[in-house]
Amino acid sequence: MKHIKKLFLALILIISSVNAQEIELSGTVISDNEKFITSRFMGFVKELHVSEGSMVKKGELLYKIDTTDIDAKKRQAALQVSMYKTQFEIVKRNYNRFKRLYKKGLVSKSQVEELEMNYNNLRDMISVARAQLTEVNNQYKYLEIKAPNSGVITRKMIKVGEMAMPGMPALVLTDLSDIKIKAEISESNLFKVKRGDTVEVQIPSLKYKVDGKVDSIIPSSNPMTHTFMIKISFKSNEYVYPGMYAKVLVKVK
Repeated sequence: MKHIKKLFLALILIISSVNAQEIELSGTVISDNEKFITSRFMGFVKELHVSEGSMVKKGELLYKIDTTDIDAKKRQAALQVSMYKTQFEIVKRNYNRFKRLYKKGLVSKSQVEELEMNYNNLRDMISVARAQLTEVNNQYKYLEIKAPNSGVITRKMIKVGEMAMPGMPALVLTDLSDIKIKAEISESNLFKVKRGDTVEVQIPSLKYKVDGKVDSIIPSSNPMTHTFMIKISFKSNEYVYPGMYAKVLVKVK
């Protein structure tokens, strides 16, 4: 009886090993946090502190845009504030004087009201001019483009002296702390994989092998190849860079 049980268990193991499959996928190492760095305002690049391959830290200055246009706007806004303040002081003195004269019956009420209106208008104009000056001063911080996070500069599309345009990428910043593998799986095998599955990750050029986890399955197929994209998270090391070839082994039953 014991001999029969052993044979039965051995048979189960054999059947399980036959039914087990291994799907091999070709993939590419990517950064899941790649940013296109651009400027908010147009202007000529005055300073450029990085090149392709530069490692940068969060908050580090990448490039600086010439401030000539902003300087002119600042001078104009400051001049308006000064001009309105001077006019306001003159109207304020006349307004206070006419109020005293009105109490003595030496000027009409309409004269006092006219000065009061000018007084209020100039006070409002000073507030508007000061707000414009503050807005111009705030623009200076947008002329110094800094790294939003640590990473490596993988592309540089601008040089000193060239015009930086709003919305046009100047640099590409790749975060090396958020490395994943992108692979495609056929629709016939898609049902065999689910989020959270453990897979084997290999970087052949580095002879690096480690377990990974299916992080996401993109629910949009490639109509030409009828494949779906999946992303695998894994423990990287300092030698793994975006663009490297990777293999993903998925064990299924």
